[in-house]
Amino acid sequence: MSAPQQHTTDSTPALPDADAASDDALVEGADLDADGTAEAPGATAPRGEALLVQEGDVAGDYLERLLDILDVDGDIDLDVEGDRASVAIVGGRLNDLIGQDGATLEALQELTRLAVAQSTGVRSRLMLDVGGFRAKRRADLTALAGETARRVGTSGQPERLSPMNPFERKVVHDVIAGIAGVHSESEGEEPNRRVVVLPDR
Repeated sequence: MSAPQQHTTDSTPALPDADAASDDALVEGADLDADGTAEAPGATAPRGEALLVQEGDVAGDYLERLLDILDVDGDIDLDVEGDRASVAIVGGRLNDLIGQDGATLEALQELTRLAVAQSTGVRSRLMLDVGGFRAKRRADLTALAGETARRVGTSGQPERLSPMNPFERKVVHDVIAGIAGVHSESEGEEPNRRVVVLPDR
């Protein structure tokens, strides 16, 4: 397992417990960012490059220690995408870190965000991917949304998609928003909240 790029912090926080009221528990009804999480009142100001690099460094150190504890081989890639830090664990056998339908990945992302926030004092919007799962899921959902929009545009009948997490719903909403003649809404309660694609009237 190779070390993450750019280490700038010497002391790193202990593994935090998940917070039931975390930002991933907030869904539609507020302004949503790219992974479907809501900006809380009093959320941080736009992030500078230096802070995003620091977030990546803290996350990389945290995840490297976690991989060592779990005795899992993997490389950690750090990047900055737009206004958020992006961290990916690649290589090795990583299915246990993804879990069924990405459930373990979502929990790991939240724990990593909490570790970063504990270190920096700033709420993190860091995005974590493991084994390319999130990238593949985004591509699959983009294709699904496009196909559904075409069917709805032709038939004039709304279609309900399977329940999705906030990240997945946001991907679908973004695709539908770019297609003329249809629009999308979310309905239901977590964990059964889903996207409905409807024809424009």
